[in-house]
Formats: sequence, C-alpha cells, structure tokens
Amino acid sequence: MSWAQVILGKIFHFTDQSATQKEMSFFEHLEELRKSIIKALLGILVGSALCIVYADFIVQELLLNPLQAVALKTQVLSPYGIVLLYMETILICGLIISMPYTIYCLWSFVAPGLLPSERRYISRIVFFTSFCFFAGVAFGYFVLLPAALKFFSTFGTQNINLNIALDQYISFMLAMLLGAGLVFELPMISFFLTKMGVLTPAFMRKYRRHAIIIIFIISAIVTPTPDIVTQSLLAMPMLILYEISILICKFSQKKNTSQPKEST
Repeated sequence: MSWAQVILGKIFHFTDQSATQKEMSFFEHLEELRKSIIKALLGILVGSALCIVYADFIVQELLLNPLQAVALKTQVLSPYGIVLLYMETILICGLIISMPYTIYCLWSFVAPGLLPSERRYISRIVFFTSFCFFAGVAFGYFVLLPAALKFFSTFGTQNINLNIALDQYISFMLAMLLGAGLVFELPMISFFLTKMGVLTPAFMRKYRRHAIIIIFIISAIVTPTPDIVTQSLLAMPMLILYEISILICKFSQKKNTSQPKEST
C-alpha cells in the first residue's frame, strides 16, 4: 500500500484492516481531524501564554535588536499601535514555538492509517520537520533580516529621515521569519512526495530550470519586501535546498525499492 493510498484512505475511508484496526466512517475521520485541530490550537495558546510572560524581552531585545543594530528609529502612529503590536507578537511567536506540537498533532491524525513499519518513524519525522522549520526561522533572523534592514538604511538620500512604523516593522519581521521557516520545509516535502510515489529524482533533475524560476517567484511572494537583495538571499538557500531535496528523493526512492512489500 502506497503512502498516497494511506493518506487518501485516512480521509476517505479507503484503508483496509491491515492499516487500521477499525473501519471508520467519513464523519468519524472528520471528528478526528477536528480534535487534532483543537489540540494544535491549544498548543498555540499555551505557546502564546508563555510568550506573554516574556513579551517585553521578545519585543525589546529580540525583535528590536536588529533594528537598533543599523541605527534606525521607530515610532508608533496610532494610540493602540503598541497593544496590537504586542498581541501580534504574542500570537505569532506562540505559533512558532508550538510548531513541533502542531506537527505532532498533524501526524497523530495520519498515524492510524499508516503501516506499523511506517508508524515507527513519526517521532523522527516530527523532529526533522521541526528542525527544518527552526533552521529557516534562524536563517531569516540572522541573515535575511539584517541584510534587508542594512539595505533599507543605506538606500535613499540624506535629506530624508527614515523613521519606521513599529507595528509595520514587527509585521514585516514576523512574516519574514514564518516565510523562511516554511520555505526550509522543502526537503521534508520532497521526502513525503517521494514516499507517496509522486516525486522522483529524474523528474526533479529534468525540471530543474523550471524550478529555479518557481523558486524566485516564491521568494518574491514570501519575502514581504520588494527589494531584489532580500529576495535573492532567500532564493539562494532555496536553490541549495532543491539540490539537497534531489539527494533526499534519490535516497528515499532507493529505500522504498529495497524494502520488501508487506502483506496487506
């Protein structure tokens, strides 16, 4: 049974008794999905509650530090701007730190439809998926953001003072971090698509030139800035990740062919 059949079976009730111990109806699967979503939302709320305790440190030290490093001044343009700024920071940072649990909830929903040999690797899958996400967030914070701010601080004339609206800066920064984290999931996505039989190394090599164009389009969409510098900085690791994904795809395909088929 392929991974595609397993996932479709999990949703549309196509799995057999070897994959699940009990047949479930479509609405029962929807109920499981609802419970998984609620658990993930509760995890985000717990993460956000933790961020409330350290809200001042997150805003003043983590989020404003890159801005202060390039000597840019900030200002709040509305009386409720700081309140909205803190609320947005708490929610998005709660989403970021709770991402491993969110991924675990997703795989807990899919797990009953997997074969026993596949179910054993869920903890590893959650670990590597979370690792890729946090690596992307770190890349966005330590590489993308400083490069973008440095570019903005040196662009223009000396007769114009660059005073940044604090709420817009926080939205820009958090969107960049989330976008970078999601982009770094490319190797894991390639791994799963290969497991499902959708993706092959030959296909990825054949359409490499098309992928390069798509990567630059994605970097332009994900990056909340119109400058070519930040977009190129995000596109370069995506190109490297694409080549890594080809190797992962090749390794996963070899592993699939080397494993004996399990009886259904």
